[in-house]
Amino acid sequence: MSKTTLEQWRMLKAVVEHGGFAHAAEAVHKSQSSINHAVHKLQDQLGIALLEVTGRKAHLTEAGALLLRRAERLLEQSEQLEDIATGLAAGTEAELRLAIDEVFPQCFLADALQAFSNQFPNTRIQLFETVLSGGAEKLVAGEVDILIAGSAPQGFMGNPLLRAEFIAVASAEHPLHRLQRELSLDDLRQHRQIVIRDSALHDSRDSGWLGAEQRWTVSHVATSADMVSRGMGYAWLPSTRVAEGLESGILRELPLGKASRRYAELNLIHADQETAGPAARALEKLLAQTCAGMR
Repeated sequence: MSKTTLEQWRMLKAVVEHGGFAHAAEAVHKSQSSINHAVHKLQDQLGIALLEVTGRKAHLTEAGALLLRRAERLLEQSEQLEDIATGLAAGTEAELRLAIDEVFPQCFLADALQAFSNQFPNTRIQLFETVLSGGAEKLVAGEVDILIAGSAPQGFMGNPLLRAEFIAVASAEHPLHRLQRELSLDDLRQHRQIVIRDSALHDSRDSGWLGAEQRWTVSHVATSADMVSRGMGYAWLPSTRVAEGLESGILRELPLGKASRRYAELNLIHADQETAGPAARALEKLLAQTCAGMR
């Protein structure tokens, strides 16, 4: 059994931080005698001097500095435990599980999660990056609490977040650009299309495939964007993922008229809107705020 208590270490820390017993007593709202007793008892129990007094100020001994550094970690962990307990008592979720379609802008997700971390530092996040119906499958299976996807599965309702734009792009050196005219469906079918695989384990589907025999199927938007930039094929990619490439000239939009751009509504769907806790509701609000400019 431990000889010392966290309260004793807390008193020692106060004495060191405030330069003496009197100032420490004022800071922590305890009597000077109680602090003095706690620190001296701590030293007696350990059998080692932790403080030395010079004039009116108390300083740590070399051993005291070493031990207090270790104790400060325990004090921080203790405070975190108390914060977590307070949050749980108030109904704050210990963990949130999110499924986010990969077409959702990464910068928006990062901004929302950073702000969420500041508000709920003790709530763990499990993030699943999904494609097409993969997120809906997890929601129906009860594996996630919040889903951002193009549509809500049957039995669920979603709140609109943003309208995602997809642009048909290829490398600036791709043969399709050499035709120097508006492209037809037959033109596209003669070249490799990069398609992103549905992440669902069951009832997966390919979206946007035009029937090209040279189709390559990948699992992530980033992989598709990299292949397209290297001239390995063409694809419809989220505008937020290709903006830099288009601006630099590495990528060019395919001349397909109105067909070169596609749109999809992204929605936020709760596993159970009525029982969503304060952390889930706060995250929904933060995500909506980050997306406000793109609606």
